[in-house]
Amino acid sequence: MTETSRNVALVTGASRGIGKAAAIMLAEAGYDVAVSARTVHEGEGRTDTGGIPLPGSLDTTVAAIDAAGTEGFAVRMDVLDRQSLLDGVDAVMARFGRIDVLVNNAIYQGLGTMVEFDDLVEDDLRRIFEGNVYAQLALIRAVLPQMRERNSGTIINMISATAYQDPPARIGNGGWGMGYAMSKAALARVVPLLHRELEDFDIRLFSVDPGFVVTEKTEALGGGGQYAQHYKPATPPVIGAAIRWLVEDRESDSLRGQIVMAQRETKRRTLLPGWP
Repeated sequence: MTETSRNVALVTGASRGIGKAAAIMLAEAGYDVAVSARTVHEGEGRTDTGGIPLPGSLDTTVAAIDAAGTEGFAVRMDVLDRQSLLDGVDAVMARFGRIDVLVNNAIYQGLGTMVEFDDLVEDDLRRIFEGNVYAQLALIRAVLPQMRERNSGTIINMISATAYQDPPARIGNGGWGMGYAMSKAALARVVPLLHRELEDFDIRLFSVDPGFVVTEKTEALGGGGQYAQHYKPATPPVIGAAIRWLVEDRESDSLRGQIVMAQRETKRRTLLPGWP
């Protein structure tokens, strides 16, 4: 076990995009950061549909964390492989002895997530809920006992406006799939209910809505254009800055148990100099 006086964060889906940005910013704030994803080494990343190559890896993220002066630790996790999640948490606990922050960022984005109802088959829907709801619940269940024991901790679930907004158009013109939206709506209910159940503990829970964010995957799939006509895009560091603020600044306690609009908080609190 590593001897460290620093707090420890676990950020899932951190090989690229929002997860990578959040992990690096938490490292810059002084956290040791364990990161998880399926892509461990550079060049392994592919989109779930079409197999389009994607930049980014856990190796690259860990190198950036180490460069920030804290310790990075990579664990391979797959949201569709429950045992990999539990083994990953065990590995982080064995390495650091604690997990102070959980950022549930990884999701399933494969078959069925962006199809209309007629094309949404039950097997795909089961995978969507496994990857976007049950996996996150399993991780919360795994880290919560030691947070209760210390009476401290922060849990952030990344949700989506699809959970509560109606689509502006059909899929392909700015809309989204029913299966994906249903799963995000289910996840969005976790924080307010768990916040109430844990009201006797100083365990801070937030749902974070990142808004429309252009990531490496968005660019690879060419999906930015259909949403840009309806939403103003941000980049991953904009969301990472909001996550760092939620974790670090007790002023954010006023938002415990609520949906936090990441882009709005980053803008109004000037969390990322130069943006927007």
